Amino acid sequence: MATGALNLRRKNIDLPADTLQKLSLMAVAQGKSLKSYIESVLISKAASISVQVSDNPSPSGDEWYADEANLSVVEEGRAQYQAGKTRAYSMDEIKKLLDI
Repeated sequence: MATGALNLRRKNIDLPADTLQKLSLMAVAQGKSLKSYIESVLISKAASISVQVSDNPSPSGDEWYADEANLSVVEEGRAQYQAGKTRAYSMDEIKKLLDI
């Protein structure tokens, strides 16, 4: 594997013994070392994946966060929290305030 201008990172991984045995057999069948074979499989798989990062902060993609007005309310609340202008309420306090 050419390392010219590539930014390589080292990562140790743990694999079950039977998985390593199967990968070793696949590597031998392709005339590669186990390390080289695993690298080529992972690089090929990663190259085939399209990764897109959404501006929507919701893990579920909730459309509520697509509305700029809603995001501004969230940002305002975050700013108030960071400025120490917020207060936490217990459930009992909330029930008392709501008279329930």
